[in-house]
Amino acid sequence: MSAATLITSGAVLLTVVGIAYGGTFLLRVVNGVVPANELQRTHFRAGHAHAGVLVILGLVVRLLLDQPTVPDWGRLLGDLVLLSAILMPAGFFLSVIGREPRSPNRFRVLIQCGAVSLVVGLVSAGAALIVGGLAMP
Repeated sequence: MSAATLITSGAVLLTVVGIAYGGTFLLRVVNGVVPANELQRTHFRAGHAHAGVLVILGLVVRLLLDQPTVPDWGRLLGDLVLLSAILMPAGFFLSVIGREPRSPNRFRVLIQCGAVSLVVGLVSAGAALIVGGLAMP
């Protein structure tokens, strides 16, 4: 494994501590300690779930792409999966901030940006792995 992959993966793993702390916030919301309307509760749950799943998926993609025969463009575009782990949860959380929002605000665009980032990252990573596999002796 390359030094860059090790360092980035270590940093990403440290973000899981933040996601776990976010879980305690979610528990306070669900238990009624933190006031939130149904829209907020739904978006907070979705944001938390997406953060956890996408961080782990991004790490797996990053590790798979760290092979000598995988093209550089695959590694670069594969990191978009990790970017989606930032964009989508941010969109879910930020789009419902405030007191009693009735609908998501303009930050909801981050959810779509994260979805595009995820799809481009996964398709690119898949293609790069196939190219890398074909280039093996």
